Amino acid sequence: MKKLFGGICLFFLLAFLIPSAPVNAAEKTIAKGVSIGNIDVSDMTVEQAAATIDDYFSNLHEAEISLIGEEDQKLTITGSELGISWDNRDVVEDAYALGHEGNVIARYKALKDLEVNNYNFDIEYGFDDEAIATVLENCAKNFNRETVNFGLKKGAEGFEITEGQTGYEVDTAASAELIKAYVKDAKVGSGEELALSITANEPLGSREELAKVKDVLGSYTTSYKTSGSSRSTNVQTGCSHINGATVYPGQEFNVLEAITPFTEANGYLKAGSYLNGTVVESFGGGICQVSTTLYNAVLLSELEVTERHNHSMIVNYVAYSADAAIAESGGKNFRFVNNTDAPIYIEGYTTSDKHITFNIYGQETRPAGRAVSYVSKTLEETAPSADQIFTNAGMGLGQVSVQSAHKGVKAQLWKVVTENGAETSREQINSSVYKMEPRKVSVGTSGADGNDMAQLNNAIATGDVGTIKAVAGALKAAKDSESAEGSEAAYQAAQDAINAANAPQEEAEPEE
Repeated sequence: MKKLFGGICLFFLLAFLIPSAPVNAAEKTIAKGVSIGNIDVSDMTVEQAAATIDDYFSNLHEAEISLIGEEDQKLTITGSELGISWDNRDVVEDAYALGHEGNVIARYKALKDLEVNNYNFDIEYGFDDEAIATVLENCAKNFNRETVNFGLKKGAEGFEITEGQTGYEVDTAASAELIKAYVKDAKVGSGEELALSITANEPLGSREELAKVKDVLGSYTTSYKTSGSSRSTNVQTGCSHINGATVYPGQEFNVLEAITPFTEANGYLKAGSYLNGTVVESFGGGICQVSTTLYNAVLLSELEVTERHNHSMIVNYVAYSADAAIAESGGKNFRFVNNTDAPIYIEGYTTSDKHITFNIYGQETRPAGRAVSYVSKTLEETAPSADQIFTNAGMGLGQVSVQSAHKGVKAQLWKVVTENGAETSREQINSSVYKMEPRKVSVGTSGADGNDMAQLNNAIATGDVGTIKAVAGALKAAKDSESAEGSEAAYQAAQDAINAANAPQEEAEPEE
C-alpha cells in the first residue's frame, strides 16, 4: 500500500517537474468552447481561426449600414467607408494557448472549465476617424436643418408674425461613438438601422412675445444728398441688409456681420472711404453712414451699446462723437444688445431724395413724460496745417487730385434726460478723437518732359491749387496740340498762370 501511494506521488511530482512532451498534429487546434468576438473557433488551427476572422471583417466592409436623421432621412453606407480594421490579430494565439500551455494540471483545469463555461476573446476594432468624419459630414448635409426664429414683417397694415422652425444638427462626436459601438456590437448586417445623435435647436421667440412689438422706441434720419451714385448705392445696400432684423431680449446685434461681405455680388460698389488719414476707393465706401444712423436710433431707444468707434477724421452728416465707424480690416464694428424685456424690430429705408432712416420698434415701458436727447460737446479743435503738395508719377500729366483738409477735434457725447420738460440727468456716454489732416494735392507727372516738370515745379512752388490746376491743364493741352503754334500758346498760358499767382494780391474778405 505504501509503495502504491509513493508511486502516485512520484507521478504528480514528475508532471510538475518534467516539461510536457510535444503534442501531435491533431492536438494543434483550438480547444472546444473557445470563440473570438463571439465567432466559434473550436477545433480550428491558428491559421484557420485567423482566416475566419478575416472573412468576418471582409463581410463587415461589404455590409450596408443605414444611418438615420431626426426626420427619418436615411443615408446608406458600407462598412468599408468607416475604415474598419482588426487591431489584435495575435488574439488567435491567445485562443490557442487556452488549454495548451502550462503544466498538466493547468491544462487539464482549463479544458474542464471549457466544458462547463465557454470562453470568448474580444476583438479589438480599429476605425479611420477621418473616414468617419467624412461620412458624418455627408450626413450633416442631408440631415441638418437651419433654425429659423419667429420673426416679424412690417407692412402697410402693421406687423405680420412669421413662424419659426426647429433646427437640427448632427452631433458628430457623439454620432461617431454610436457608429463604433454599432460595429462592435455586431449589428452590421443585421438590418437594424442606426439613429445618429441629433441636436435640436429650438427657435427664438413666440407669437406671444412678438405681439408686444408695437411702439417706436427710437428713430433717426441722416442725409446723403451730396453723395455720388456709387456711395448712394452702398448706403441703400447696407440699409437693406439691416432692415427687417428682429433682435430678442439679451441678444446682441452685430452690424458688421449683417452687412458684409463688401463685394459687388452683395450689392456694393467702389466709393470713397477713410484709410489711415486718406480717402481711398473701396467696396462699401459710405457704409459708415448706415451704421452711424442706426447708432443714433439705438441711442434714442436706450439700448445697450457694446462696441462703437469714431471715424479717424470728422464726418459731416452728424455731430462730433455721434458717429459709429465700420472698418472690416481695421477691426471697427458697431454692436448693441437688446436690453429690454421684449423683442425689437429694426426698420431701415432710404428715400428718393437721399435720406436714410432707421426706426426701432419694441414695447415702450418708459414714462410718458420722459424724454432723452444727445448733445455733442467739443473739447478741442486743431486747424489744418499747410497744404501738402506732391507729384505723382502714377497720374497722367494734367491730372490734379485734391483731398479736402480735416480739422482735428476732441469731443464727447452726452445723454440728457428730461421729465416733463425738466432735466433730471446728464451723462457722458462716449469720447472721440479725430485726426487733423491737411489738404493733400497730388499732381500727375506721367508723360511730362523736362520743360513740363520745370513748369509744374514752379506752379507747385506758388502753393496755390488754382494755379497748379491751370498750369497742369495748359501743359496737357500743349501735349495734345498737333501744331507747334498751339503748343507754344499753351506753354505761354502756363507761364501766365504762374506769373499771376506770384503777383501781389489784395486780401479777400472772409466768407460767412
